[in-house]
Amino acid sequence: MDKSIFEEFVTEAVKDLPKFFKKKMENISIVIEDFPSLDIQNKMHHGPYGLLGLYQGVPYTKRNTWYANVMPDKIIIYQKPIENFAKTEPEIKKLVRKVVMHEIGHYYGLSEEELRKAGV
Repeated sequence: MDKSIFEEFVTEAVKDLPKFFKKKMENISIVIEDFPSLDIQNKMHHGPYGLLGLYQGVPYTKRNTWYANVMPDKIIIYQKPIENFAKTEPEIKKLVRKVVMHEIGHYYGLSEEELRKAGV
């Protein structure tokens, strides 16, 4: 899939977030990469196709008055693994939305188990 179409899917997923989620999102960037780096694959115990997205940063629920002058948190969406799981454009769009929501859930302090229970 063309990278610009994939980027559009990510942008739409963020744009469609409920206002109360978007309103509290600050100091965060969302980027698209083809694959996780070898370092990330090793840390996360996944191969190149096993990780669809990743949140890196300090969850919103863990921030306090000392949280200042820090680099932005980062959500990475991995295009090629998503395309490996979802074959058609509508399936890719749906999976991108789910991965974006999942990683934003981590930004808000939700655990992997809590997100899976919520179906995200």
